[in-house]
Amino acid sequence: MTPLTLQDAATIECPDVYARLEASPHGLSSEQVAERLAVFGANSLGERKVQAFVVLGRQVRNPLLILLVVTALASVFLGEHTDAAIILVIIVMSVGLGFVNEYRSERAMIDLTKRVRHRAIVLRDGRTCDVDVAMLVPGDIVLLAVGDIVPADMRLCETDELTCDEAVLTGESLPAEKTPGAVSAQAAMSAPCCALMGTTVKSGSAKGIVIATGTTTAFGTIAARLAEHPPQTAFQAGLAQFSGLLVRVAAVLTISIFVVNSALHHALLESLLFSLAIAVGLTPQLLPAIVTVSLATGAERLARRAVIVKRLVSIEDLGNIDVLFTDKTGTLTEGSIAFRASLDAQGQASGEIFRLGLLCTDAAISNGDIIGGTALDRALWEHALAAGVHPNGTVRIAEAPFDYERKRMSVAVQDASGKRSMITKGAPEAVLARCVHVDPHAQAIVDDLFSTGQRVIAIATRDDVLGDTLQPSDERDLRFRGFICFADPVKADAAQSIERLRRLDVDVRIITGDNEKVAVKVCSELGIPVEETRSGSALESMSDAELKEALPRTTIFARVTPDQKSRIIRLQRELGSDVGFLGDGVNDAVALHYADVGISVDSGTDVAKDAADVVLLHKDLGVLADGVVEGRRIFSNTIKYVLMGTSSNFGNMFSAAGASLFLPFLPMTASQILLNNLLYDVSEMTIPTDRVDEELLRRPSHWDIGFIRRFMLVFGPISSIFDFMTYGIMLFVFHAGAALFRSGWFVESLLTQSLIIFVIRTQRVPFFRSMPSPALLVTTLCCVIVGAVLPFSPIAGFFGFVPLPLLFFGILLAMIAAYLLLVEAAKGLFFRPRRTLPSSADLRRTRRLGRLASRFVGKEAP
Repeated sequence: MTPLTLQDAATIECPDVYARLEASPHGLSSEQVAERLAVFGANSLGERKVQAFVVLGRQVRNPLLILLVVTALASVFLGEHTDAAIILVIIVMSVGLGFVNEYRSERAMIDLTKRVRHRAIVLRDGRTCDVDVAMLVPGDIVLLAVGDIVPADMRLCETDELTCDEAVLTGESLPAEKTPGAVSAQAAMSAPCCALMGTTVKSGSAKGIVIATGTTTAFGTIAARLAEHPPQTAFQAGLAQFSGLLVRVAAVLTISIFVVNSALHHALLESLLFSLAIAVGLTPQLLPAIVTVSLATGAERLARRAVIVKRLVSIEDLGNIDVLFTDKTGTLTEGSIAFRASLDAQGQASGEIFRLGLLCTDAAISNGDIIGGTALDRALWEHALAAGVHPNGTVRIAEAPFDYERKRMSVAVQDASGKRSMITKGAPEAVLARCVHVDPHAQAIVDDLFSTGQRVIAIATRDDVLGDTLQPSDERDLRFRGFICFADPVKADAAQSIERLRRLDVDVRIITGDNEKVAVKVCSELGIPVEETRSGSALESMSDAELKEALPRTTIFARVTPDQKSRIIRLQRELGSDVGFLGDGVNDAVALHYADVGISVDSGTDVAKDAADVVLLHKDLGVLADGVVEGRRIFSNTIKYVLMGTSSNFGNMFSAAGASLFLPFLPMTASQILLNNLLYDVSEMTIPTDRVDEELLRRPSHWDIGFIRRFMLVFGPISSIFDFMTYGIMLFVFHAGAALFRSGWFVESLLTQSLIIFVIRTQRVPFFRSMPSPALLVTTLCCVIVGAVLPFSPIAGFFGFVPLPLLFFGILLAMIAAYLLLVEAAKGLFFRPRRTLPSSADLRRTRRLGRLASRFVGKEAP
């Protein structure tokens, strides 16, 4: 085989390309494919790998780590080598925890994403077959159709109204028209006879030969674009806002403590070390790790339910959606399209109409298998194969492929006698509009068929067809012939899934390319109240303002174009909704980008799967509801850790700052503060496993920095009250020196901030009405036990601890009980609802029922 560049291939005719690549129009043999795979390798841009040193580098660049290093250096400078060693251990553990969790989550995401495969239709061994795109080699003959992502750099040899969206490579927004003719010296990226890897087939079809694969393609040379970080999501922005809040609080507190201690003539470097430790104690060291663990755990849980999350943060975004737009086929219905009847223009059964429909399909038969085509095409051929029907003797000459604007396709055929004709198939309204002398009863027949929930396509023909090409403009003066009907039964569990989403405050709307009467019939079977429906033609005459006003009361959008889908979703977002969109066709790709969460299915087109944030291995609203719940569970558990950091941690650090003003010694050494913080954070690493109360899952939640700030100002001082009580007990009851004082306050602060999680984790009465997860219970109690016995352990001296009197523990138990009861009482007041508000879904349903009822009394509800 002579190597050939795409540039060279564009300047020669296809027979010469076949010769240079030792290929043929009928495809390579299996032996040739095996040989070329060994030489050229898989058709991929290189498997994405997790590089350990890159992940480690992200951990080392953490500003909190720099703060720890500065603190360790200050300890060494002061001669506190034990403190420095402890801080070094904390650094190693902190970096190690972050590294292990991030490395594992990235590996898990790569493994999950591999389950989403892309396929290509190729000719091999003289027959059509469906292969993984990674198995393509130079010389393969590939068939392209609407919705395909071009799997390799190709020289086109046959095209039929082919246009490709090349924006990913060229930035050009308009699709490029493609033709098979060779060109003179011209850049391959702009040559109309070349199709480039990564571009999308927008219309038409084609046959081409693979020239380059993998990293040798034009796309491979700029694949670095795919490594760019996506824009920050609302969840990530909320995390950043919260971290910024604590950093500002820590900065003010740290500088104030250092200035005041210096003014009181405390040792300057020791005051600096203490101030830095206070800052570390306030900052959320393990928040990124807890978020990563939560998201990775959620992704694994959803993967077991056949839901692949392409971006971890999409899980949380999925939990926020309150409006879900979905198609009907395969989601509300079984998606197993089956042929039911072929009827002539008078509504009578007709085998001739079935034969005409079979000729006008994009599916092909190879060794008894149906390759390519739409679901309707495959249903026709499945029935034909089962009935032993085949349109022998008729040859297809040309095709005007289906597109979503025309809603029809046409083929030119020639029968055994040499007579040529054109067959047009498509949506009844689109086909009937091109017919002459239509039977007046035809529309009534269509309406009756739609009202029974059947999918219907119309068939029309024209006899005076000349030439070997076919254009959409040829679809005129047609003779209406009849209908072909298909059935797609409603899913048995769809009603249950819809009801579950309703309880989760998610409003489900239907966007379908089918007739609105069919969609209404499906909704009635599922118990979905339909207030209003709107067709694509009606949307064309509506302004954005009019459509925004109509959106809340519109349940079904029927016969809509791709641009109209995007417009609907964009305007719904402008109304303040978090919008999810489930689509699987090439016409859904732009709408998937517009949605807050784009959802596709593994059986969908390549372009839809690439545009989606979430890919379902099975098209089922039930698993989507699982995803919504998982997103809300993750957010709730993240907030638990956040609220802990703004209550007990802030209170303890504020207490330390206050004590340093009147004590002749520091209330805790820097290493003791850091050890306290480390033990507490390690115990809270199991928060991602915690149970979440049902009421927190019913509605979406969002970051509210104002709420967090109020929580900090209420519960932080409560913690400080008991810290100052401990100071008084240690000084006036036990007449403690520095070592005993620090030991007592260390134990009290660690036990109170650890145990308070059981109160703060729920708005219910803890344990009686809401139980923590076993893992959280065990790790928290272990932390409490470690903190209580540490002053008595052999290593106590290394940390500057001394044994505590037994009376102290009796007093401590009473203080802990009082602290938990006071926080529980404060929590009841803090979360006390001023009045019970209905959910947004309840309000929508109330307005909808009000408008429906008002129609019976002749006036519109407000």
